[in-house]
Amino acid sequence: MRQRRLALTAGQRRELVQMRDRDRRAYLRERAAALLKIAEGRSVRAVALRGLHRRRKPDTVYGWLNAYLTGGVAALVQRARGHRGFSPSAGARIAPGAAPSA
Repeated sequence: MRQRRLALTAGQRRELVQMRDRDRRAYLRERAAALLKIAEGRSVRAVALRGLHRRRKPDTVYGWLNAYLTGGVAALVQRARGHRGFSPSAGARIAPGAAPSA
């Protein structure tokens, strides 16, 4: 299988270094570090298994690489997850004809 490569412009490299060194979100610092190592010529598999603080599945790092190639740095940011907030209108339903309690 052919090794995936990542060619970065000077601006892209600066952006990833800035993210790796200064972003408040640890997961983005890790992803930027992984991409910079891939751009240096390391294989995705080597970065995933031995190149980060935590061992990752190679498919995970391939996902980061694919996201970056298609959408840039913005594609590395996780979408908000979690529970949908409580909605008073979706809470207790009032029976038809009954007066709401105060």
